[in-house]
Amino acid sequence: MTLPAGRLVWIGALALLACYCAVWIIVAPGLAIDPALFVLPLVGVIGAIIANTSGTGGGVVFVPVFNALSDHGVMALDPLRVTAISMAIQAFGMTMGALRWTDRLLHQPAPALNEAVVRPQDYWLLSAMVLVLSLPAMLWVQRNILFDPHMVLMGYKGFSIVLGLALIGATWTINRDLPERTKLAPVDLAVLMLIAIPGGAITALFSVGIGELVAFYLFLRHYPILLSVGTACVISSVSMIAGSIWHVQNATVIWEVALFAIPGAVLGGFLARPIALWLGARRLKTYGGAWIVLSACYLLWLNWS
Repeated sequence: MTLPAGRLVWIGALALLACYCAVWIIVAPGLAIDPALFVLPLVGVIGAIIANTSGTGGGVVFVPVFNALSDHGVMALDPLRVTAISMAIQAFGMTMGALRWTDRLLHQPAPALNEAVVRPQDYWLLSAMVLVLSLPAMLWVQRNILFDPHMVLMGYKGFSIVLGLALIGATWTINRDLPERTKLAPVDLAVLMLIAIPGGAITALFSVGIGELVAFYLFLRHYPILLSVGTACVISSVSMIAGSIWHVQNATVIWEVALFAIPGAVLGGFLARPIALWLGARRLKTYGGAWIVLSACYLLWLNWS
C-alpha cells in the first residue's frame, strides 16, 4: 500500500535524527569547538540545496568551501579529510533529498505540457543497476588506490566544465521545446552502467562523481527532473553512506566540522525539491550547469595556484 504523501519523508527524518544524536553522543566529549564553526550550518544548507536540486552531490559545494578554508588557514584539512567530511555531511543531506524525491515519485501530479510521468520501475531499475557497479568500484578504490589528488581532480573538473557547457547548450537548443522522454531507453541504461564504474572510482576520491554524471547524462537526454535528480540523489545517498564507513574506521572525519554542517544539510535536502520544481527544468539545468562550470574552474585555479 502506498504511504500517504510526506509520510516517507518524516519516517526518514526521524531515523536521521536518531543517527545524528547517536553520533553526537559518541564523539561530542572529545570535540574542540571553534567559534568559526558556527557558519557551517549555513554552508550545509546551501550545499544541500544545490546538491539536491541538481542531483550533483554536495561535494560540488563542500569540496571548494573546505579547500578554501584550508588554503586561507582557517582549518588544516588535507584532501583525504576534505573528502571524509564531505561524505559524512552528504550521508545525511543527500538521504533527506532522496527521501523527498522518492516521496514525489509515489505521489506524482498530472504532468504539464511537454512533461512526462516517471515510471517507478525506471526509477528503481536505474538506481539499482548503477549502484551494483559503482559501489564496488568506489569501495575498492578507497581501500587500494594511491593517487595524485591534484592531477585526478584537474582531469575530472576539466571534464566537468565540458559537460556543464554541453548541458547549458543542449538545454537552450536541441532540447528547448521537445517533450520529455516517457520511459527509460535500454541504450541509456547501458551508457549509465558504463559510466558507473569510473563514476564510483571518482566518488571515492572526491565525494562527488557518480551523482553528477548520472544527473547530467539524464538531463542531456531530456528525461524528467524527477527521474534525473531523484535517481542521482538516491545513488549519491547510498554511495555517501557506504563511503563514510571506511573514513569513520580510519578516523579521517573531522567530527566538529561535520556535526555542525549536518543539520543545515538535512534542512537543505528538505527544501531542495520544491525549489527545483519551482525553477522548472530549463532554469534548473542552466543553473546546475553554470554551478558545475564555475566550481570546477575555481578548484582548478586553487590547484594551479
